Amino acid sequence: MSQSSDKSAEELAETRAAIREGVRAVASRFDADYWLERDEDGVFPREYHRAMADAGWLGITMPEEYGGAGLGVTEAAIMMHEVASHGGGMAATSSVHINLFGPHPIVVHGTHEQKSEWIPRLIAGSDQVAFGFTEPDAGLNTTRIKTFAEKVPGGYRVNGQKVWTSTGQVANKIMLLTRTTRFEDCKRPTDGITIFYTDLDRSRIDVQRIPKMGRKAVDSNAIFIDDLFIPDEHRIGDEGRGFSYILDSLNPERVLIAVEAIGIGQDALRRATQYAKERVVFDRPIGQNQAIQHPLAERWMYLESAWLMAMKAAELYDAGKPCGAEANAAKFLGARAGYEACERAIFTMGGFGYAKEYHVERLFREVAVTRIAPITEQLISSFIAEKVLGLPKSY
Repeated sequence: MSQSSDKSAEELAETRAAIREGVRAVASRFDADYWLERDEDGVFPREYHRAMADAGWLGITMPEEYGGAGLGVTEAAIMMHEVASHGGGMAATSSVHINLFGPHPIVVHGTHEQKSEWIPRLIAGSDQVAFGFTEPDAGLNTTRIKTFAEKVPGGYRVNGQKVWTSTGQVANKIMLLTRTTRFEDCKRPTDGITIFYTDLDRSRIDVQRIPKMGRKAVDSNAIFIDDLFIPDEHRIGDEGRGFSYILDSLNPERVLIAVEAIGIGQDALRRATQYAKERVVFDRPIGQNQAIQHPLAERWMYLESAWLMAMKAAELYDAGKPCGAEANAAKFLGARAGYEACERAIFTMGGFGYAKEYHVERLFREVAVTRIAPITEQLISSFIAEKVLGLPKSY
């Protein structure tokens, strides 16, 4: 349970206000034009990443004994909502998001020696980690991954491939999900999966960038692993129990993606609303027309509703209570609300919404990924149908 659960309501409110103000102070130094440049040149936003690290934000969820703040998902969500609200879209959020709950298996299941060595470097921003989880033929069916780690004296030899591995172009570390027992030899599909955290050895890992629709500055890659040696001390937890370890971070990740999409949608909504106040056609501001007003008002209502669900899920998680339904619902609602707000911003601005200099077309491209990753709307709907409504399992 996080440190935040021990504070009074007044202390929590003060802490959360301070988080928002502190993150805003950093994020506001990087305006929308900075992010437009990163969208065009595809260069990782190192200045932004360094500024967030120097201000201490990369360690907000990390344990205090290793240099972090030891705060909860609620505080992390407030941080990432603010990060998303200043024109950077998913490029801004993804440059720091990966630090918050991606390394959670280390925090929960790592040895003291591993935590002491790895966590302070992640907090300081001196290490950047890529996550090699998804595979081309497995997708969301994680139990069917094929990347295999064969036990050898002193460690493991790994061969396989991954796809959609973020920050592989700039990372020096990789968290790698492998099979140490083949699927067909396991009693249960979830058995035989092992997690490693090790050096991204480019002599053994070929990293190929994937050109994509948005978030150009935070690269996504296909990686090909050829006889990579990983020492025993780079294995996280017990061999074969990795699937259960990654479950620790799933609900927090859904909450963070939700609030990031909400923040991007609110950013786009602000830009569209300001444009509607200033743009005069037929001798009146277009924002005076109900055909413009009502869709914008609806987008505000949906965004606010999604925010409440995200906060509910975060607070349940921080209190140690079940939150699977709420976290999944928050991700579904937040992504949908953010996407539709960005879409409406383009329609409100008309031709100028299509122009890069007004930024909303970029925000629309950035927010789209939240509807399909890290879990699709269809799988969320199936989860809610089965786990909440009690309907038969459909897959």
